Amino acid sequence: MFNKILIANRGEIACRIIKSAQSMGIKTVAIYSDADVQALHVKMADEAVHIGPSPANQSYIVIEKVMDAVRKTGSQAVHPGYGFLSENRLFAEALEAEGVAFIGPSAYAIESMGDKITSKQIAQKAGVNTVPGYMGLVTDAKEAVKISNEIGYPVMIKASAGGGGKGMRIAWNDDGAREGFQSSKNEAASSFGDDRIFIEKFITQPRHIEIQVLADSHGNCIYLNERECSIQRRNQKVIEEAPSPFLTPEIRKNDG
Repeated sequence: MFNKILIANRGEIACRIIKSAQSMGIKTVAIYSDADVQALHVKMADEAVHIGPSPANQSYIVIEKVMDAVRKTGSQAVHPGYGFLSENRLFAEALEAEGVAFIGPSAYAIESMGDKITSKQIAQKAGVNTVPGYMGLVTDAKEAVKISNEIGYPVMIKASAGGGGKGMRIAWNDDGAREGFQSSKNEAASSFGDDRIFIEKFITQPRHIEIQVLADSHGNCIYLNERECSIQRRNQKVIEEAPSPFLTPEIRKNDG
């Protein structure tokens, strides 16, 4: 059991982690930028460390600043929450090099599944159906228009890194592809520190259904059935419902 963990996040998720840690008798360390000096997670934690200016790309996603906070406080483990550095392989590796536990996936799993391009390539090799699109990196707006026409509008222009609906734009024509490419690239850079972009077909009436799979370092693996996540705003989930009203018992049992 850890005695002290650092939460490399802010807001609601940081508060939830702190509450869980407190119930287990584990001390917590919050980090905060200039904008969050009065934030609730800062007040709730046992310790708090300032890590820089308000923009996330100058504070929360700067690995060395977070590592400095880990060292200063003697934290034994880091919980990344979601977003920010939670899917950053380099962060997981930096913690491992310091002998600090990462409460999350291994660096290998992050590299394989945290990157949308890589994970789709793995899925395709495994014979899993994926949304059609261009799985290479798109380098400029002109290429984005060319690829979008080859795929066929509408298309979704997406950041390869991160998640949470950030770095995603729908394009219905050439102008939308040009504008969407640049805005997605800019948002991805500021949110994740990674501006790689790819393009896939936009599905106009999709069902977003997730199945949570958990595994530990001892070879144990479980799944937690499905969650219906189709109600979204700006590509971010608003409500998650379990079980999904869309799935039938027959679909649940189908392993194909």
